[in-house]
Amino acid sequence: MTQPMFDHFLFGGDWNPEQWPEETWEHDIEMLSHAHINEATINVFSWTLLQPDETTYDFSRLDTIVGLLVKHGFNIVLATGTAALPAWMVREHPEMIRTEVNGRRHVFGGRHNFCPTSDYFRGMSGRLAGKLAERYAGTPGLVAWHIGNEYGGGGGMCYCGHCAAAFREWLKAKYGTLEALNRAWCANFWSHTITDWADVVPPVDYGDGIGTEKCVVSGLLVDYRRFQNEAQLACFTNERDAVRAFDKATPITTNLMATFKDLDYFAWGREMDMVSWDNYPGMGMPSSRVAMNHDLMRGVGGGKPFMLMEQTPNQQNWFPYCKVKRPGEVAALSWQAVAHGADTVQFFQMRQSLGGCERFHGAVIAHDGTEESRVFRETSNLGEALAKVGPSVMGSLVRPRVAVMFDWESYWSLEGCVGPTTGFSYPEEVHRFYRAFNKRNIAVDIIPSTTPADELAKYAVVVAPALIMVKPGVAEAIDAYVRGGGRFVTGYMSGIHDEHDLVIPGGYPGPFRALAGVWAEEIDAIAPGETIPVVFCGGADCAGRADRCAGCAERRAGSHEAAGEIVASIMHLEGAHALAVYGGDDFYAGTPAVTVNTVGDGETYYVGTPLDEAGMDALVEPIAVAAGLAPITTPDGVEIARRYADDGRTITFVINLTDREQTVDLPNDLAGAGDLLADGDGAAAPLGEKLALAPYQVVVAETAGAGER
Repeated sequence: MTQPMFDHFLFGGDWNPEQWPEETWEHDIEMLSHAHINEATINVFSWTLLQPDETTYDFSRLDTIVGLLVKHGFNIVLATGTAALPAWMVREHPEMIRTEVNGRRHVFGGRHNFCPTSDYFRGMSGRLAGKLAERYAGTPGLVAWHIGNEYGGGGGMCYCGHCAAAFREWLKAKYGTLEALNRAWCANFWSHTITDWADVVPPVDYGDGIGTEKCVVSGLLVDYRRFQNEAQLACFTNERDAVRAFDKATPITTNLMATFKDLDYFAWGREMDMVSWDNYPGMGMPSSRVAMNHDLMRGVGGGKPFMLMEQTPNQQNWFPYCKVKRPGEVAALSWQAVAHGADTVQFFQMRQSLGGCERFHGAVIAHDGTEESRVFRETSNLGEALAKVGPSVMGSLVRPRVAVMFDWESYWSLEGCVGPTTGFSYPEEVHRFYRAFNKRNIAVDIIPSTTPADELAKYAVVVAPALIMVKPGVAEAIDAYVRGGGRFVTGYMSGIHDEHDLVIPGGYPGPFRALAGVWAEEIDAIAPGETIPVVFCGGADCAGRADRCAGCAERRAGSHEAAGEIVASIMHLEGAHALAVYGGDDFYAGTPAVTVNTVGDGETYYVGTPLDEAGMDALVEPIAVAAGLAPITTPDGVEIARRYADDGRTITFVINLTDREQTVDLPNDLAGAGDLLADGDGAAAPLGEKLALAPYQVVVAETAGAGER
């Protein structure tokens, strides 16, 4: 258990009173108080109102807003207001706005539109952040500083001349010599040898770029992504440090966006006091994918509780068809966040805008301005429940024994490959493996690939999906983990590239070849909509060919158990044992599809093809049992998750994330526990062996007992 970051369980979110007449403000606060809201995030997009020209600062309006919140006892998350450029600033300094991959420089408009290497932007944004901190540090109720907003979101990378010059200096610092640069980029390909630093051009699409996602020289694109990530992060730390000059203690954060591609959030998490993020599930997104996002954000924060900075109290507005949240759905999503480590529940937005592209985005106070709406009543009920239970959860930890690696540079490398297929989405490949554990209600940490061996040793199982880029020290740490008794799961597209995005010679999976005991000679691409049969067999005499194993032959003769898609690794056993073979009638039918190799006291599993759910079940179930992970079976869409307090309490969340009734067999340790969310002031009726859950119902139970580790 960690010391809670806040004294209260924060329930609130973005309030933009500057979009409304001042005479409405106090009534807003009164209504929000009726919904048990105790926090407001303010000043997110107010730069022009605070600074109408280069030398003038006017804080009078913000003073009034802050004063009202202090008067009503609200907690305040104060943003620096720098996420969208003022029009006057773009007019006077057009060089500070972003340039697209096609060379088109933006004009005033939108948000997230600054060039991250602009000295003028950094100077002006840092100055404003410092002035805000100087003025408002020590304000009663100020609980956090919110720097910028959703860095990189919607703006994309910048390809302007200033970025090009800064990139060349970055490369000089990284490589030192042109010879080292040319080796790292395999620059002799297509006569791309660089003879002068001035010849380096960012991966624009009228040069080596192939759109924004691929490049003729893959090392150029990976390095440019690294450079842009560091440039954006420097904008954050610039404002953070300006705030710290006047406020030494208040936590500082910025809101992240789960698997957002352009920024390596593990690097960002190291610079933040507390990770916060915005949860906006896509239409049809499975609950396991939402859970994975929460776990990723908790991992970015080093396993500590995080802030759920934004979610919608009703509709999201950017889908082609914007469905309303069903009764109880927002509460279930909120409790899912808490179950995975959130110590706050916050929304965008408190009051619905009358204009702008977010005017149909959900809000606690809708356009009707009434407390009688379904959304307002449900928000109020959620706030009451969080006020009741939230304080006993704050600071408690999730303690998984399974870790799944998420590596942003593998994300860039895998999706940047020109071949063998365009069918990969790196986050979905991570989710493929994550989901197999989540459906068994086995808690998962999401960790960086560079996690050292002594940290890996805490886990019974470590999974590295599609870890195509293996950075220095990673293979050695994993090898030590396996030899020490760990179970390592990896497979297709892993171990292929080094840190420069160059192929590692010696055959796939490169540095994992001896550990996995297989040689993946070829990678076959499978057309969209097609699959390849995969037949699992536990026969001890199975050598990876159907003609040598009666079990494989018998199963191939009938219907196959599972299927693979996207790619199929055509493999040879080099000490490993085949757990499954390919079916069908292609030339590699009967050869290994899934293998296991014993090394030292541990095992390495190699998965040759992206398996469907049946295949992942056949893979993960025996691994989980052998590792002593005690899977819990629940219906699809029902999750059981736990947090652990250092005083011995275990808080268990049973969440129905579906719109239908579900019946759950509860774990034995919940027998006799009461539902902390039950109505009434008396003791809740004890839970039995089975639990009938209404649509989107949540049960929170507290028991005594040690954590999972």
